[in-house]
Amino acid sequence: MMELHIEKPQKTRLTKAVAVAVLATCGLNSAGVFAAPPKGSREHIAAVTGQVDEKTVRANAAKTGDWPAYGLDYAETRHSKLTEINASTVKKLGLVWSYNLESTRGVEATPLVVDGIMYVSAAWSVVHAVDVRTGKRIWTYDPKVPREMGFKGCCDVVNRGVALYKGKVFVGTFDGRLVALDAATGKTVWVKDTIEDHSHSYTVTGAPRVIKGKVIIGNGGAEYGVRGYITAYDAESGEQKWRWYTVPGDPDQPFENEAMAKAAKTWDPAGKWWVNGGGGTAWNSMTYDPELNLMYVGTGNGSPWNHRKRSPAGGDNLYLASIVALNPDTGEYVWHYQETPGDNWDYTSVQDMILTDLTLAGKKRKVILHAPKNGFFFVIDRTNGKFISAKPFTEVNWATGYDKNGRPTETPEARSREAFDSVPGPFGGHNWHAMSFNPKTGLAYFPVQNVPLNLAEDSAWQHNANVPGQPQSGTGWNTGMLINTQPPKSKAFGRLVAWDPVKQKEAWRQEYTAPWNGGTLTTAGNLVFAGTADGRFAAYSADKGEKLWEAPIGTGIIAPPVTYQVDGKQYVSIAVGWGGVFGLSARATDKQDHGRVYTFAIGGTTPLPEAQPYAMGELISGVKYDPAHIPAGTKLYISNCVFCHGVPGVDKGGNIPNLGYVPSKDIDNLADMLFNGPFVKKGMPDFTGKLSADDVEKIKAFIQGTADAVRPKK
Repeated sequence: MMELHIEKPQKTRLTKAVAVAVLATCGLNSAGVFAAPPKGSREHIAAVTGQVDEKTVRANAAKTGDWPAYGLDYAETRHSKLTEINASTVKKLGLVWSYNLESTRGVEATPLVVDGIMYVSAAWSVVHAVDVRTGKRIWTYDPKVPREMGFKGCCDVVNRGVALYKGKVFVGTFDGRLVALDAATGKTVWVKDTIEDHSHSYTVTGAPRVIKGKVIIGNGGAEYGVRGYITAYDAESGEQKWRWYTVPGDPDQPFENEAMAKAAKTWDPAGKWWVNGGGGTAWNSMTYDPELNLMYVGTGNGSPWNHRKRSPAGGDNLYLASIVALNPDTGEYVWHYQETPGDNWDYTSVQDMILTDLTLAGKKRKVILHAPKNGFFFVIDRTNGKFISAKPFTEVNWATGYDKNGRPTETPEARSREAFDSVPGPFGGHNWHAMSFNPKTGLAYFPVQNVPLNLAEDSAWQHNANVPGQPQSGTGWNTGMLINTQPPKSKAFGRLVAWDPVKQKEAWRQEYTAPWNGGTLTTAGNLVFAGTADGRFAAYSADKGEKLWEAPIGTGIIAPPVTYQVDGKQYVSIAVGWGGVFGLSARATDKQDHGRVYTFAIGGTTPLPEAQPYAMGELISGVKYDPAHIPAGTKLYISNCVFCHGVPGVDKGGNIPNLGYVPSKDIDNLADMLFNGPFVKKGMPDFTGKLSADDVEKIKAFIQGTADAVRPKK
């Protein structure tokens, strides 16, 4: 008689349900007993992923053996209870394997892992399934986003991750589709177009969430002029269940619900905000409290940025820059708290939210922790949206604080029509880069930054106009602001901050060499993991912030790490690939590599892949130009080129080259690059019909003239 050998499942994993599913999937062997399928086989993958639902995600939160959801758990704490890798053992951490994502643009994804099966997305919304046990590919899915659409996204062709539920992997694609894939094979199950108006530049870059059998996804595009909304689809069929708009539509049309009617009272119709949609896009953060049956959504900036242009008579402009609580069953509005009333600075509130309980003034409170772009750390009552406290976590000059009612006390110059060195600027004091919270230390960990930027009101701005000198208006941007008409006075910096939300003060910090650093992971092993813009992956003690371990990755890191257990062994993985809105035109390392997933464990001995030097030529010279064309060329460059390519010869370039360092022949023949050129298939706009031959000569004059101006004098 054959003996049945079934590996005892780890207690930290989705054990009983997985074991039952494996047996049910495999059936009987010839001896009349069950035979478990090989780990990593289609049968095994179908079994373990088929069991991922609300119950197993909540059960996993007790010991966190897997990483089945974007923020690990529904509260999105990114706090692992695993302790094999701890403050004492982390120095023994080594690379086990690296996996080539075959991308050259930004990688912002949080990998999901269930029983050694990893799902991770790369640029252009490509999904990879990887076997953690071997580091080998299981399958890939390329949604074939039209590359010529790349310019329609403000902030690189990134994707922050996928969702997993009952045997399906869900991904939002850059061009706005929501795709359900078979988790075992990568084959398409269903596809839904989430964009209701393709005449506007909507994109999807965020990770979907699955709540109560509904796949929920938002979108981006506020810079271009769109109306934000989030939509819930049935996970099984793809049927749309509900849609909630974040801002009101045309007041001459019936409002969708009472929440929109209420919001409309806070907008001035003289600004005709609905022409540009108003903004408020929900492009990143969502969390869920199963006990309260509430989901929380962070909303984005106004469209245009300029409050006076959007709503001339003022008003709070609900529900911009807010945390909104919705009923996940129906999408109905429950409550909101607006963090930046009348947003004027691109101060989105879409940064990751964390749900936890804190003892405040002797009373235990259910709270939301939030560190949005505007530079204040918020503690909000998640049962009712009531303001508890807010303190600045970084340098702030637009407001001095918040009153007891939760409204900011703005500085007089913050809404000046004149040039204002906004601190934080539109890149945010903290952006989408993930925050984590450790209940043992009571601290939240997140990257803090300043990217100097000067804003001034653009008195000539009109909806969807393309006027030389208006920032990126040639590719559809609508800011209503002029940018850096004066050199910014503030200093650029980046740092890792540990924040005490009870005391509302910084506990410790680590200084970084530059802005735009990766998100964080914290563990019960008294650790915080984070990557840096200058290509280091490091671990710090969670209580004191002492650096305990570091791996020289080489390429800048912006995504957050994850940790999980496979066959009793703890791993740490991070997806790496430099990019995002800051990383398009700037960088903090001279090395680059393809996007990769790096996976570490105690005792790992695999050599790290060698990152290669950036291919950056000499400062261009010899391009003939008329100096009289430089002023007009400057305006044309600002309207069509600067956000992707930076300032020629001043910036070094990011994952897109700086035009001051490309071969001179490319600038000599600039028309061949701009008019249906070779880079359109990599995301560059086709300027055919948008720029003239004379415009090209003026742009050439600006590029070569600027290079000549910054060239070191001999």
